[in-house]
Amino acid sequence: MAIFYGWVIVLAAAIAYLFSFGPLVGATFGIFLNSLAEEFNWDRAEIASAYSISLLAMTVCSPVIGKLVDRWGARRVILPATALFGSVLMSLAWLTPHLGHFYVTFAAIGIFSGGSAHVPYTRVISHWFDRRRGLALGLAMGGLGIGMFTMPALTHLLISRYGWRITYALLGSLPIFIVVPIVRLLLTEKPEDVGLSPDGIRRDAGHSRSASSEAPLGLSPSEALRTRTFWSMGTAFFLMSLCAIGIMIHLVPLLLDRGLSAEYAAWAMSVFGVALFVGRIACGAVLDRFFAPFVAAAFFSLAGVGILLLWLGFGGIIAFVAAFLIGLAMGSEVDVIAYLVSRYFGLRSFGELCGYSFSLYLFGGVVGPFLMGVSFERLGSYHEILLVLFLLSLIASGLMTRLGAYHVGSTLGRMARA
Repeated sequence: MAIFYGWVIVLAAAIAYLFSFGPLVGATFGIFLNSLAEEFNWDRAEIASAYSISLLAMTVCSPVIGKLVDRWGARRVILPATALFGSVLMSLAWLTPHLGHFYVTFAAIGIFSGGSAHVPYTRVISHWFDRRRGLALGLAMGGLGIGMFTMPALTHLLISRYGWRITYALLGSLPIFIVVPIVRLLLTEKPEDVGLSPDGIRRDAGHSRSASSEAPLGLSPSEALRTRTFWSMGTAFFLMSLCAIGIMIHLVPLLLDRGLSAEYAAWAMSVFGVALFVGRIACGAVLDRFFAPFVAAAFFSLAGVGILLLWLGFGGIIAFVAAFLIGLAMGSEVDVIAYLVSRYFGLRSFGELCGYSFSLYLFGGVVGPFLMGVSFERLGSYHEILLVLFLLSLIASGLMTRLGAYHVGSTLGRMARA
């Protein structure tokens, strides 16, 4: 029995996620933080602001990228964006002591990474899958989890042996020499391009009519942006991202402040990456079986428990548990964004609407690291801000439980609770 080509698309996307912004920049940022502070005498808030700037640039660009993907197709966006993302990341090997140089470089990283990550790949996968869309999204984004697990320890090893400059050059080469050739060789935009329908159904006349009739389903951007559902979802994404990304960026220095070794802290980031992988696969599998907003609420609540453990001041193994729980929630979030956009608003303008939703998620990532950095510089610890993040995670979970039934997207809408 031939393998449905959609799973090849999932594999290609997983490899691309493995060498995308999250693993190469987000998961490693805290590993570079102390090296940059020592060499350039920058404080933590100044350094963390660079990551926030990259997310802000991605936030602004994501809706534009979504429009381009809807208009031109994913391949024509992914290929140049990936090559530019890797090139700019490599250029950090020649970083100067000027803070403005650091910020401009990270702004460019954010701009180009937006076209090489979630919006274009989730659009392609959503076209290839309907009934198994959640699983497909979860498996593809599992590559992100693998990257989040492997890259912190690898980066720590490379920095210890070769220094932070050579390490940035090596990391930046990965998307150029691995992702670009794979996307060029394997990525096909839609199943109709190879005579298939979503989920691997061989197209005949009846299926062709069905596929063509389903293609336009969905709301326009202006219609979706006027709904309470969109803004409730977006607020939940924003709050949960603020919590999870803020902690991800500051987890290493937080644990170092508690007397743990640099190696131990790097392994905690790797545990975070394992949780991302588990969260993506587990969330993707259950999204096809249960009402997605309730699934998201459950994962977000787990993050709240992890944040509470950190606030209580635990180190050692409990810190690993906290990192795992928060990573689970972060691992589920991007799956949920794409899945909910497709189920509530359809595929008619999926790229643009996913871009808007992802922008709200990213904006939370802009605010979170900055708030944690400022809190540390002013109060001398992360204790107070962790309590605030715990409360915000509960609000995010509550918002998800308030969403109504799916609007469009598939027969799964009948499973939703009003």
